[in-house]
Amino acid sequence: VSLSLSFLSICKTLTTRFGLLNRRNWIMSRYDSRTGDSTSYRDRRSDSGFGGASAYGSSASKRESSSVGEESPKKPDLDGLTPFEKNFYVESPSVAAMTEAEVEEYRKKREITVEGRDIPKPVKSFRDVGFPDYVLEEVKKAGFTEPTPIQSQGWPMALKGRDLIGIAETGSGKTLSYLLPAIVHVNAQPILAPGDGPIVLVLAPTRELAVQIQQEASKFGSSSKIKSTCIYGGVPKGPQVRDLQKGVEIVIATPGRLIDMMESNNTNLRRVTYLVLDEADRMLDMGFDPQIRKIVSHIRPDRQTLYWSATWPKEVEQLSKKFLYNPYKVIIGSSDLKANRAIRQIVDVISESQKYNKLVKLLEDIMDGSRILVFLDTKKGCDQITRQLRMDGWPALSIHGDKSQAERDWVLSEFRSGKSPIMTATDVAARGLDVKDVKYVINYDFPGSLEDYVHRIGRTGRAGAKGTAYSFFTAANARFAKELISILEEAGQKVSHELASMGRSTAPPPPGLGGFRDRGSRRAWS
Repeated sequence: VSLSLSFLSICKTLTTRFGLLNRRNWIMSRYDSRTGDSTSYRDRRSDSGFGGASAYGSSASKRESSSVGEESPKKPDLDGLTPFEKNFYVESPSVAAMTEAEVEEYRKKREITVEGRDIPKPVKSFRDVGFPDYVLEEVKKAGFTEPTPIQSQGWPMALKGRDLIGIAETGSGKTLSYLLPAIVHVNAQPILAPGDGPIVLVLAPTRELAVQIQQEASKFGSSSKIKSTCIYGGVPKGPQVRDLQKGVEIVIATPGRLIDMMESNNTNLRRVTYLVLDEADRMLDMGFDPQIRKIVSHIRPDRQTLYWSATWPKEVEQLSKKFLYNPYKVIIGSSDLKANRAIRQIVDVISESQKYNKLVKLLEDIMDGSRILVFLDTKKGCDQITRQLRMDGWPALSIHGDKSQAERDWVLSEFRSGKSPIMTATDVAARGLDVKDVKYVINYDFPGSLEDYVHRIGRTGRAGAKGTAYSFFTAANARFAKELISILEEAGQKVSHELASMGRSTAPPPPGLGGFRDRGSRRAWS
């Protein structure tokens, strides 16, 4: 009996192993058949991205080293990982024909600054990128006429499979800069097997931004049958768990809920070969550094990583050195903090007690049915001002971190549709909130950092539109006066005598108060 049981056990083990081998061979045969078309992206494998066979395989250990001279960690074990390709870029004849002088002139004209080795030339049209027809059809449906500066240079970089740092102001088209190459990347990989996690992972700081990214992923990925889902807190896990268990190629997630899903074995990151950190500066500002490190530690080290930020403080730069190897870097405009020139900025120096009356008078002057976004520092203040406005007959609703996700979604829907054209908000809405036709932004409370100021006013003047930002500036904000004046002057804005006088008589904010805020100075959902 004992010998029979041992024999049966050996047979079972061999059957399982041969079954796994056959399944792997079947997947690879599907993969090979997909790459057979010479006109397809799937036939270009100069960066295979598997083990030590490519530059990225050999860089795997280097990627985790934070600085030169630090001892490289042990080479990671890549045995059993599915091979993948990540270099899909073929330069079009029109781009190849550009001389170095023409490239420099184009970059100068569009304020593109680049760093790195073997930098590809920028593209001037969607056809130059070489996107497949199914991607170009979606671009055409969306009504885009030409790439934005970040797309013009970012797309060739991302499609070459190299790590990428992109720095550009809000509303510059960053989302499509990484989403369209992600779609091409997914279509070149072996199909998902049961139990596989996503191929593309996008980390975002807020629920609202994550939802908006997922909407774009669904729109542009539908033609190639790419499935995506959004993982974030504040809502029941059930629907998100079901999506993950069915298998999705793209996951857009906030760090906390994703870790929760991983720890409960609802997903894994073994198949992730394309990682995006969107609004990296905001994620660090909100204290997500430990969560990001934990998530990245579960992803294969020869992945492609794209790191997007609107600003480039030291904290963001240090984190990039941990996760990226030999990256391209593209900056649109300047890495110094500056505001969108399409936004008219008006700063009123007033007292705290004058704020509400000033707000009402301003609404009386500008209210024409256009969407107006009013920022406050606290949830309590947000609710109080909204209540007072409604009592005075103004159609206002509020959004902040204490609201349930269902309520936040409803408020955003009412605001987008114009049924409630005034929305008050805390900084939860400052980054990534993409609502078309926000004509006015009002900083009822001046923010706690100049980065937040730039991102708040960046909710207007998006995608080439014009907008106006009003800010109430009190004596309590005097420490920001000097740097605020620099931002206004750089954008060609008028500086009032009161603000100029305040700037001359005050010192700039100490470290942690101006520029990049101390991570502990405000809760993530204030």
